[in-house]
Amino acid sequence: MSQTILKVEGMTCNHCKMRTEKALQAVSGVESVKVDLDAKEAVVSGNADRASLVKAVQDAGYTVVE
Repeated sequence: MSQTILKVEGMTCNHCKMRTEKALQAVSGVESVKVDLDAKEAVVSGNADRASLVKAVQDAGYTVVE
């Protein structure tokens, strides 16, 4: 199992956090998600590929910064 850290811009509140977590958890291969609003990052554990994770965040309305 690998871990992917995504820097996410646009999250400002717990609603944003929950929306991002829900979007990432829907990606095939994801085992767990932890979103930190203060650090503006999402830590994803599992075997999902990065492109799918980035797309899920973008589809939820947020921006992943490389």
